[in-house]
Amino acid sequence: MTDVVWAVALALLVVAVLVVVRRRVPVVFWWLVGYPAVMLRVLATYRATMDACGLTVPASAMRRATARMVGRQAAPVPPRRSLPLPTGSGLVMRLRMAAGQAPEDFTASADRLRHAWGAHAVHVRPTKPGRLELRLVGWDVLADVRPPRRWLRIEPLSLPLALREDGHWHVRDFRTVPHELILGATQSGKSVYLRNLLCGLARQPVALVGIDCKWGVELAPFAPRLSALADAPDRANELLDVLVEEMEARFRLIGMRGGTGPDAVLTSDVWGLPEKVRPVPVVVVVDEVAELFLAASKDDEKRRDAMVTKLIRLAQLGRAAGIYLEVCGQRFGAELGKGATMLRAQLTGRVCHRVNDETSANMALGDIAPEAALAATSIPAERPGVAVVGDSSGGWSRVRSPHLTLDEAAAVCCDTSGLVPELPRLAPFRPVVTPEPAEPSSAAPAVPTARPVTE
Repeated sequence: MTDVVWAVALALLVVAVLVVVRRRVPVVFWWLVGYPAVMLRVLATYRATMDACGLTVPASAMRRATARMVGRQAAPVPPRRSLPLPTGSGLVMRLRMAAGQAPEDFTASADRLRHAWGAHAVHVRPTKPGRLELRLVGWDVLADVRPPRRWLRIEPLSLPLALREDGHWHVRDFRTVPHELILGATQSGKSVYLRNLLCGLARQPVALVGIDCKWGVELAPFAPRLSALADAPDRANELLDVLVEEMEARFRLIGMRGGTGPDAVLTSDVWGLPEKVRPVPVVVVVDEVAELFLAASKDDEKRRDAMVTKLIRLAQLGRAAGIYLEVCGQRFGAELGKGATMLRAQLTGRVCHRVNDETSANMALGDIAPEAALAATSIPAERPGVAVVGDSSGGWSRVRSPHLTLDEAAAVCCDTSGLVPELPRLAPFRPVVTPEPAEPSSAAPAVPTARPVTE
């Protein structure tokens, strides 16, 4: 009797430990319990599940003839598969589709496969003609997102910013997608996404330029790492003039280096120039873009039209000059004024958090995929940081950024203040940062004081 009691107590203890591990460390629970259970379920029910989902094809003539010889009926043939291999968040199988099948057939049955195999989600990705990858996700990876591991390879101007729902990281690659539009309502997680972006760029040899017409309240904590900061519409207009001048000077440099000479280089952008003469990349962050479009008078309308025109020029030509745009706001619609739709067309990267109206979601994602805009409008308010990411190729995915506090982000920008590059044209706009006090009285980040006087 005592042995039975001890066995029951031990079993209850193991169950309790597994419950705690599943909640606190889902990765460990997946490797210990989840992957073996799902793998056995997939192997045992693969043929029946594929048949029930309509993903099988009739047997070949030879198989049907052989089956008739032995008095049996040839069963339908499922796609050939590889062994289910474990991943950090689930498992993956590679399938070879039969004649007449298409990836869309498997995508349409993804939800039925998820229920049949007890997975959290199933994602289908074509790899090459006739083959696709079936990825099962074991749990809700967006419930608790941690920063990526240090060994994750990071290229210049390439940042892992958010975890996708399939377990992969969404990587923001400026050289592939030079300009991006970020939308999100208050408390939707837009600011956290922007903090991760700024902190990732702050560690690289990049010039960061901020335009924040809300008196700099959003970007002021990052002032130690900024090469320029404009906190009012008039100041933003002047800064955009300087950025256009910088872009034109870089194009002249590209043209000169592409001329005749012993060391001439034929190139159409700054990345083809030799490293010793290559200008430093510039990332322009425009926070709350709607403030640039507001106009209360005729003078404001002229200034607005001028700023929008300069932003469109930077978006159209800036990629070749190494100048990239990150445009952020709570809403973005055609009612903002002339040029809004044209500017959006140049921002090929799209990130849409929870928004207050369907128009903003359609403005961000409607021209990419209607279902992506629908997914953005269904983001719950209790899950800040969740967003829908898309690009001009039509692909989209749900993502969530790791939580990063304002103090942590400001500390990173303060520690990397020595990486601010020397750009003479932007020097008059460089924010002046108050020195830290000798005795640490508070953990508040340094804020810019009055701007330097320029002639």
